[in-house]
Amino acid sequence: MKGKKIWKKFLLFDLCCLCLAFGLLLTGTGKGKEMKQGLMAAAEKLEKTRQASGTAQTDAGSSERKKVALTFDDGPNPQYTPEMLAALKKKGVKATFFLLGQEVEKYPEIVKQIQEEGHLIGNHSYKHEQLSKLPMEQACSQVSRTNDLIYGITGVYPSYLRPPFGDWHEKLDCEVNMVEVLWDVDTLDWSSQNHAQIVEKVMKNVQENDIILMHDGYETSVTATVEIIDALEKQGYEFVTVDEILFE
Repeated sequence: MKGKKIWKKFLLFDLCCLCLAFGLLLTGTGKGKEMKQGLMAAAEKLEKTRQASGTAQTDAGSSERKKVALTFDDGPNPQYTPEMLAALKKKGVKATFFLLGQEVEKYPEIVKQIQEEGHLIGNHSYKHEQLSKLPMEQACSQVSRTNDLIYGITGVYPSYLRPPFGDWHEKLDCEVNMVEVLWDVDTLDWSSQNHAQIVEKVMKNVQENDIILMHDGYETSVTATVEIIDALEKQGYEFVTVDEILFE
């Protein structure tokens, strides 16, 4: 609707220009002079409107931000997950945490903190075993047991599942009503534990709507996350949870 109104003003401006040209052909006194003055005033007003509309459209376009999702696996970690949460809170960023059931059992208070601070919680199985290598019953148990543990703490069953090693059991789709979430950028932070390498991996490979894989069990991952947030925000990115990437 706004676009239609703007174009009506532009067309009116062009019509005024034609009328002004006609008015200039008339005598400079009487009605011709009055027409000339009136049309020139109207033309000036409409030109200002056109310029303002163009500026508004440019500003609106520049305000659109690219989305990217930070995700953290294998937690909660008793030392570094709270540090990660503190860093994310300071930056005003929401992330997604894929939790292991055996760690959820040990540190329920951290799970609750993740939820209370507005982050999304996903399922990362119970013991970080390769689900495709397990009998179907055991694979399903890894998922359902973790779901039950998370629900017992948060009151919410997870909707998102990241299978360990990104290895999805082909029959789990029929048994588990969850959304599989993999990744676009793997920082390999668990392997290098090198702040600079983690940041470089992201900055060289990230694109709009990417899901970044990290872990919340290392000090270098915490410090790298802060630098990644600062660098990507300067490039016009905003950080969202994975559901916003997948379904919006």
